[in-house]
Amino acid sequence: MKDIESRADLETLTRKFYNRLLADDSINFIFTDIAKINLEEHLPIITDFWELSMFHTGNYKNNPMHIHMELNDKKQLTSAQFDTWLQHFNATTDELFAGINADKIKTRALSIATIMKIKVSAI
Repeated sequence: MKDIESRADLETLTRKFYNRLLADDSINFIFTDIAKINLEEHLPIITDFWELSMFHTGNYKNNPMHIHMELNDKKQLTSAQFDTWLQHFNATTDELFAGINADKIKTRALSIATIMKIKVSAI
């Protein structure tokens, strides 16, 4: 199995990951009913985020914490939802990739989920 090496790999990961999230009734409503994402518009933005996080390249300029705090204002996000997000992220990564960057992206995802859980529970 190959490692994450390029933006194309990140695109593959994010598409499969979001398809998995949107198929999970315990969490999909956050994306469809509350955030109301258009997947085809959202995926390049999320790929930009991961490209910046992993390779220090890309065009991501948003503040993900601010975006999730606004989302939390609409509907309280729970620790369990962050855990579900992380489980799907890790499972998708493990299904597609193996190596240093695959491990690195899972560590970054754990850090992001942990920080967001702390921030939204502090409100």
